[in-house]
Amino acid sequence: PILYSYFRSSCSWRVRIALALKGISYDLVPVNLIKDGGQQFSAEFKALNPMQQVPALKIDGITLSQSLAIINYLEETHPNPRLLPQDPKKRAQVRMIADHIASGIQPLQNLSVLKQMGEKKMEWAQNFITSGFQALEQILQHTAGRYCVGDEVSMADLCLVPQVANAERFKVDMRPYPTITRINKALLELEAFKISHPSRQPDTPAELRA
Repeated sequence: PILYSYFRSSCSWRVRIALALKGISYDLVPVNLIKDGGQQFSAEFKALNPMQQVPALKIDGITLSQSLAIINYLEETHPNPRLLPQDPKKRAQVRMIADHIASGIQPLQNLSVLKQMGEKKMEWAQNFITSGFQALEQILQHTAGRYCVGDEVSMADLCLVPQVANAERFKVDMRPYPTITRINKALLELEAFKISHPSRQPDTPAELRA
């Protein structure tokens, strides 16, 4: 497999965690979203992913984009360890939380959106992360065990950790979200989350390395 990734991209990070958890080795091709006006806009990368976004994963003779679609494919082709619970209710809760983050929070503070916001970008990002986290904290109080849904790492957790990192980068006050904070701390202790961290990627700038 070849993963096209950017060290700080939260969507790429989700996929890196999934690959690490499932023990799938891959080659990483960095796509710098800022350098040269954004390498994702090159004709070469557009041919790979017409949406001109990371991640993209070449695997088993196909190219996939969209992090949750990639994770679902990895789940179906490499079922162990599982990232979706067997219980249909818990599985639905995992998908709900993953969508809540991947559709309801992350796109609103994505690089392409923030570019349009000019000087208001910090305030804009904080606003949407805060409203999303207020809802998420409430949901997790009903679903969480050690992790987002019960005591097994799931696709929901793969979305949570990168989003908390984004919240910290945009200086969101995390004190109102004790459940999110507790789960995030527990997940960051796991090896798959450590090795996939933005501070430990081949394209991480020297000043941001762990």
